Amino acid sequence: MNEVQQVQQVRQGRQGQYVIRAVRGDEWEKVRDLRIAALEDPAAPVAFLETVEQARSHPDEFWQGRARGASHGRAARQFVAEGPDGRWDGSVTVLVEEGGTTDFFDRPVERTQGHVVGVFVRTEQRGTGLTEALFAAALDWAWGLEEPAVERVRLFVHEDNARAGAFYRRYGFEASGTVVPVPGSAATDAKELEYVLRRPAGA
Repeated sequence: MNEVQQVQQVRQGRQGQYVIRAVRGDEWEKVRDLRIAALEDPAAPVAFLETVEQARSHPDEFWQGRARGASHGRAARQFVAEGPDGRWDGSVTVLVEEGGTTDFFDRPVERTQGHVVGVFVRTEQRGTGLTEALFAAALDWAWGLEEPAVERVRLFVHEDNARAGAFYRRYGFEASGTVVPVPGSAATDAKELEYVLRRPAGA
């Protein structure tokens, strides 16, 4: 899949047409601003591991590196929903975990897989189909990667984030049975549940 193919998806939202596309390497300020907006959302404590204070403390170089890393190559890709006024109203990022490495939880990665993170759509655009469109673009990219092919895509859901879990199940993700502690949550014993979507036949 080339860069042109990644930016040609359009979705209708409440404010008009949205372009669903991959970020570009020079868009670090928008990457930063959308991340901060996500962390200011009331659901952020059960949706993200980072706090808004931590995000605001990052220097510009951090965001520049994040945008570059998510704009090209095989390791990661961030997709955004860009409105008719240029505002970004949603985002989904896919990280590629190569077989034979270790993951964020220091567990072995047995097969090459995608890992969806940073799922966010602004409140006023939820229920319009933007989340589904972002997932479709992200998964199309993951399935389109050359060998070693991505065999499955996974994500983790906080045990108290019922709304997100319901969406992922509707989209086709299934609970794998893997449960891990939320990093840094030893005092609360909170858990994250792994959801998995297998590679479609013929993809």
